Amino acid sequence: MTLDKAREMLKVQAGFGGFYNANSAKLILAEVNREHGQAAVDRLIRELDLDKVFNFEPGMRFDGGLATRK
Repeated sequence: MTLDKAREMLKVQAGFGGFYNANSAKLILAEVNREHGQAAVDRLIRELDLDKVFNFEPGMRFDGGLATRK
């Protein structure tokens, strides 16, 4: 998945907010991490304010539907 596609999909999830959309966002970020690395994940979290929407923090690791802190 390209970073542009991930950004587009994450914007939709963040727009809706909520528990189920947070799970979808975790899956997207897990894919970004596999393909582009943790730095790309951290950049998307900051850029899209996912810390405010889903309480994601830069440095969090995403593996499928799981999110773990540093």
